[in-house]
Amino acid sequence: MNTDRQPRVALAGMLHESNTFSSDPTDIEDFEGHGLAVGEEVLQEYSAAAHEVGGFIEGGKKHGFELIPILVGNATPGGTVTDRALDRVVGEMIERLQAAGPLDGLLLALHGAMVVESFPDGDAEVMRRLRAALGDELPMVVTHDAHANVAPVEIELSTALVIYKEIPHTDQRERGLQAADILAKILYQGAKPTQAIEKPPMVYNILWHNTNREPMLPLVQEARRLERDNPKILGVSVPPGYQYADVPQMGPSVVVVTDNDPELARSEAKRLAAMMYEHRKVMRLDLPDPAEAVRQAMASTEAPVVLVELGDNIGGGSAGDATFLLAELVKQKAQGWVVPIWDPAAVQEAARLGIGGTFDAEVGGKLDKLHGEPVRIRGTVKLLYDGKYVEPAVRHGGRRYQDQGLSAVIVVEGSDPEQPNLVLLDSERHPPFSLGQLTSAGIDAARQRILVVKAAVAFRAAYEPIAGRIIEVDTGGLTAVNPERFDYKLARTVLEPAG
Repeated sequence: MNTDRQPRVALAGMLHESNTFSSDPTDIEDFEGHGLAVGEEVLQEYSAAAHEVGGFIEGGKKHGFELIPILVGNATPGGTVTDRALDRVVGEMIERLQAAGPLDGLLLALHGAMVVESFPDGDAEVMRRLRAALGDELPMVVTHDAHANVAPVEIELSTALVIYKEIPHTDQRERGLQAADILAKILYQGAKPTQAIEKPPMVYNILWHNTNREPMLPLVQEARRLERDNPKILGVSVPPGYQYADVPQMGPSVVVVTDNDPELARSEAKRLAAMMYEHRKVMRLDLPDPAEAVRQAMASTEAPVVLVELGDNIGGGSAGDATFLLAELVKQKAQGWVVPIWDPAAVQEAARLGIGGTFDAEVGGKLDKLHGEPVRIRGTVKLLYDGKYVEPAVRHGGRRYQDQGLSAVIVVEGSDPEQPNLVLLDSERHPPFSLGQLTSAGIDAARQRILVVKAAVAFRAAYEPIAGRIIEVDTGGLTAVNPERFDYKLARTVLEPAG
């Protein structure tokens, strides 16, 4: 390109993690209601965020790009995305890109585990449509979440693919900055990215995705070492994938991006894939059921105890209304617990009663038959609020401005005033990526005996610093940790069970 002028670089994105076992589709309203930023709104929403789009913006300024904010759409993880939603979001994205005038590059944020009604490889379909509209020559550097199920065709459609290294995702902004750095090398230095992908035939169970410990930690360290020590290597990614999508590309990947050295990309991708494949030997599942987990929490001298309701991982697309742990806490007469539950109807009942009102209603277990039966809760409405808060720290998801919708806190009857039993009801599914979910509701998490999180790994960045003990619990639901609970039909037939 002509380096006498600023490179004109567009910013765009569509991010969704799709659980194909969910019967609740993700439609256009789910994007519009949870973060569809257009034009200058992209800069306002993401400039200060610990998100890859924030990294795009920071990197664009660093390299002197003229940034053209287009559109970034997010929806909370859930069921398969409708064709209608894909058509609307990508259609508007293309219209705005074509209206933006000549472009020198595109920085594109995609999740990597989006599944659409007619397109199992939803993220690849976004790239196909963009290539059809913008041409094959435009440099397009793409970012993905570490839970991406990467379709091999993506390395042909993208100029370079950069994927989060850390789970919990505390490096999102760093990856966005890396993507901008790669684009700068293309535009200013004539770099020619060449990519290779390997997909080891295994399910990398989500229970083992924590990159702060083995087996993932050494693999991530090696990826960082290669990027640091070899100037020919532009990027190395080792995403473990997303096991709740029944699609051909489900499973882990290794993606290596080099500067015009395809053989180096292939050899390193194969080497790292072999390292990853060895991990299947240590991935064993030995977790307590809800009854045993609650007994352990009640007996623990380390507080607070965090009970991880793996089968209802909101960040993995589950409902957020599972009652397996809530039912056991009530049954076993535990004290000092907090359980968040997504239940818009119960929130409306609390709002009708008002603060101080006597609450007596069933909560949770209403969306389907996978997440337990509703539990009758009697108590007092302690708080009603809009559910909004700001997360200033670097947290999984990278969003700064959070919204769990109209919310209510119920103090359950029979509670200890010093450590009450609390049900936090929200009207928007909200993953526990931030302690702000509790502190914004006036709950001092560190003083409670037991905290329930509907998550798998992502909660750790926020909760580990205060946790006395963490107990992962084998519960049913759309994100049950054992793959044998699911009937896979489309995933690669060569997938092997862990161990």
